[in-house]
Amino acid sequence: MKESNVSKVLHKNNAFLEKKREMKEINVTQALAKNNAFLEELREKSGQDPGQCFQCMKCTGGCPFQFTMDYPPNQIMRMLQNGLIDEVLDSYTIWTCATCATCSARCPRGIDVAKVMDTLRVIAYQKGTTVKGRNMHIFHTAFMSSVKSHGRLYEIGLALGINIGTRKLIQDTDLGLPMLLKGKLSFLPHKIKDKGEIRKLYDYARKIGE
Repeated sequence: MKESNVSKVLHKNNAFLEKKREMKEINVTQALAKNNAFLEELREKSGQDPGQCFQCMKCTGGCPFQFTMDYPPNQIMRMLQNGLIDEVLDSYTIWTCATCATCSARCPRGIDVAKVMDTLRVIAYQKGTTVKGRNMHIFHTAFMSSVKSHGRLYEIGLALGINIGTRKLIQDTDLGLPMLLKGKLSFLPHKIKDKGEIRKLYDYARKIGE
């Protein structure tokens, strides 16, 4: 085995052992009793019941973004069943989920797992639990603000919004200039004709709590 491969294996094992040391004993009965109201809220808002999951792992097996997650989708479902709400809302998983719906299409129980993840993101945002997903939240906010203002994406505005939000003001400037010179980006935003319709969608989403 090459030295580089040995280093990768050791790093992976060390990360696993570190995570194992952080594990703690959990009284599932108490956790469920404590968070029963949250689980009911999740079922009501998402229209899905995580309790129907029987851990076949087809969601995790088909997830193209699993490598970015601290807990794969099936573990998130199991954690919800066990009432581990704080751990779920504090995970990277709900923020790195791309909502591609592969998990939803593969689920033999008909659970829309992507909808569950989306609802968890909304709840985490409402509760202010966005520390691990801070950069993803900054991207979402900048993206949606651009669409709301112009009716479509304004790429330079999106990049500026992300750089200001992450406090990395010159991030990717080496990529932006060549794209500007080749006409791939525009200094000024392009706007659609009837932005009022877009604003109505945003107002409705805010009204229903999305």
